[in-house]
Amino acid sequence: MEQLGNEAPIILQPASYVERLPIDKLFEAPQPLEIELGAGDGSFLAAWAAQHPRRNCVGVERLLGRLRKIERKVRRAGLLHVRLLRIEAGYFLEYMVPPNSVSALHIYFPDPWPKRKHWRNRLINDALTEVVARALVAEGVIYLRTDDQPYFSQMKQVFDRNAKFEAIATPPELRAVLTDFERGFQARGVSTLHAAYRLKAT
Repeated sequence: MEQLGNEAPIILQPASYVERLPIDKLFEAPQPLEIELGAGDGSFLAAWAAQHPRRNCVGVERLLGRLRKIERKVRRAGLLHVRLLRIEAGYFLEYMVPPNSVSALHIYFPDPWPKRKHWRNRLINDALTEVVARALVAEGVIYLRTDDQPYFSQMKQVFDRNAKFEAIATPPELRAVLTDFERGFQARGVSTLHAAYRLKAT
């Protein structure tokens, strides 16, 4: 782990990037786990974690500068149930998240790769739905947001095709907590498209 002064680490440096994270050792208390992939400047993660101290939260972001910014927010707010990791989102979810460990997964405004020839690069596809199904606990939920209508249609299509999931409404209290991208979009009059899917109990 990356030690920040004499305090417990917020930004994690795992001993291995090819083994599952020891989730039970990352936090002081065992609590339901929520993960945000692509945390941006941490606006959503910090606000959501502040509202839910009885949930452990992990934010994933590729840019170290953004992680440092989130780390400062987390420390100032005393959010000791938040951890951060610098890594590619898809790899992290598939290879480092333990099976049946995540209560809620948040993926907000992923790169839409708008040109059709680049759609294969999109994070959310049929294969990802199976990765999500393995990561979630029974009746765990994935929450999705985007401003891109074609990508939103794809998001819904791939999860609707997977019989392990059922569509549900995004709770109003969750919709009210905005990301940094979302605030900018709303200032320009751009609407957010929301979707949520629950893993069916087996």
